[in-house]
Amino acid sequence: MTRHVLFTAAAMIASAAVIGASPGYAQSSTGQITVLYDAFGKDDAMKKDWGFSALIEVAGKRVLFDTGDDRDIFAANVKAKGIDLTNLDFVVLSHRHSDHMAGLSHVLSVNPKVKIYAPQDGLGGIYGSSIPSSFYRKDDSLPPEMRYYDGKPPDILKLGRAWQDANIELIDKTTEIAPGITLIALVSETPGTRELKELSLAVNTPDGLVLVVGCSHPGIEKIVEAAAAINPKIRLIAGGFHLVVAPDDAIAKMVTALKDTFRVENVAPGHCTGEPTFAALKQAFGNRYIYAGVGTSLPLGPSTGAGERRGEGPALEKDELTTYRKLAHREDPFGLLQARSSRSQFLHTERE
Repeated sequence: MTRHVLFTAAAMIASAAVIGASPGYAQSSTGQITVLYDAFGKDDAMKKDWGFSALIEVAGKRVLFDTGDDRDIFAANVKAKGIDLTNLDFVVLSHRHSDHMAGLSHVLSVNPKVKIYAPQDGLGGIYGSSIPSSFYRKDDSLPPEMRYYDGKPPDILKLGRAWQDANIELIDKTTEIAPGITLIALVSETPGTRELKELSLAVNTPDGLVLVVGCSHPGIEKIVEAAAAINPKIRLIAGGFHLVVAPDDAIAKMVTALKDTFRVENVAPGHCTGEPTFAALKQAFGNRYIYAGVGTSLPLGPSTGAGERRGEGPALEKDELTTYRKLAHREDPFGLLQARSSRSQFLHTERE
């Protein structure tokens, strides 16, 4: 109890440093999260594919978080759920990986001026970037035709982006973008994604904080720690926890942190969380584990999870498991699965 009180106090103090004042609350805690893109689910009208997208409707806002891995599949799933993309307050793109942003072209085809928040991802980032022209060395002895910009460069060099006319605002640090709605900006330190910046969405409601994560490359524990600085009462975490190839000890450490250290009330994992992590979270959280397959709508508010499939059954049914494994095996951008397989084969050969 003492440890929890100390943690809560530290989180409240850190909150002032993160957002500069006492955290604001969203207007209302009621609403829902609709999963529009994932590799598992029970809704026959929805197409399954590796990637993530969700529509968050809360506090009078309609927020599209990520856009999946394939434009046409994303468009089909949006149509199947009857989602009106012309009526969005803003879009959040969590990070630059294609399985989270490929559907943006469809969004822009129907809502070309929609506000888009994306991470400021360094020089040459796909969402655009800029850099002072002082970054490069200059040689005044050269004639103008051999010098960049004839020797008179602009103070700031603005680099291009994949969607030139899109209304994109880059987020470099944790920022409250609307009352009670904060984008948490963190950087991955994991080999393979080192220096990748990722945004997570935190909605601070009177019933606690709702946290939506895309792929959790900076680490789900670090993201939750940052969220707890806004409000230590974390009502729900939904999205990808990025433990799809993690060993059992790493999974156990994460589960303990969420359940015992941060005292998260409900979890609704999806996408890159991984099969063993689904099972471990279901066992640890019991009826506070909320199923979040593609097509599922998760109600928000005091009755979060009420009426939804909870932790009583398997984390994934047999047919869902087959599909998830097939798509997860295809998605191996950093060769982790292949490297693990090759290492296992090498060790087996050595023993022989």
